[in-house]
This record gives sequence, C-alpha cells and structure tokens, in this order.
Amino acid sequence: MYQFTPRLTFVNILEKNKPRAMAWVTGNSSNPQLSGLVKFYDTPYGGVLIEAEVFGLPNVYTQDASDFYAMHIHEFGDCSDAFANTGGHYNPTNMPHPQHAGDLIPLLGNQGYAWASFYDKRFTVDNIVGKSVIIHAKRDDFTTQPSGDSGEKIGCGVIRIESGR
Repeated sequence: MYQFTPRLTFVNILEKNKPRAMAWVTGNSSNPQLSGLVKFYDTPYGGVLIEAEVFGLPNVYTQDASDFYAMHIHEFGDCSDAFANTGGHYNPTNMPHPQHAGDLIPLLGNQGYAWASFYDKRFTVDNIVGKSVIIHAKRDDFTTQPSGDSGEKIGCGVIRIESGR
C-alpha cells in the first residue's frame, strides 16, 4: 500500500524550490580547498529542511578515505580571524550539548566530498539568518561539553537570505 510521508514533500522541496537561505562555506588557511553550500528551506511542517554539499574536506587526496566532520550552527556570522569570532553553538534554550539547536548531523566525507539532507524542527530559517555554519576537523562525540570535542574550525559560511527569491 502506497503511503504519503513527509519524505515525498522533502524530495519535492529539494527538486523544485529555491532555498530561503544559504551559507557559502569556505575553508581556513590550512584547508583552502574546502568549499561548499548549505541550503535552508522552509517546510509545511514547520522547521527547516537542510541540504549540505561540501567539497575538499581534508581526506580528499586519500583513495577510498572516509571520515566524519562535525557541522554546527554558531551564534555569530563573522568568519574573520580564522573563524575565531563565530561564538559558541547556537543555543537559544540553554541546553547541554548535543541538544543545542545548532548541533547538526555530522558530515560523512568520502574522499573529500560530503552530501547530506535532513530535517530539523528546533529552529526556523528566520532564527538562523546572520549566524554561521561551521565545519570542524573532527567528528562530534555528542558527549563532551560544551561542543563535542569536534576540533578546529576548518570551514565557515554566513547564513544569508537567498537574494534570488
């Protein structure tokens, strides 16, 4: 029996809609090859559909390599000074890690490339505009406070309203 689920709505959104906001992610001085785009879509269910595509993660030149990289929304949209001004994880409800609204699913890099799409109902697009998307050098352990021992910030992009809407 065929059953309509939110997945079908999400696939349609990704295929036919423009994102409401985006973050162009660039790498730090140690990872200048890192780049990507994180897109944020409104949904009819509230919350946000997020699609991330990232190139040039650190294992790009290692044949068949895969590794996890933490991805978070940080408080401030200031990627200057080697991303030192992004603040902590976006955490409007003052929850412990990994329950910050800005704690996102990890990226699985395969020979330097990662693609992910997921739904998150802990914030709206309006809540995160002007904040930053950060990619970290290590995986998030989902335990260590305050940020999951995820290591150096290797990529940063400011979340901006998509001007082509």
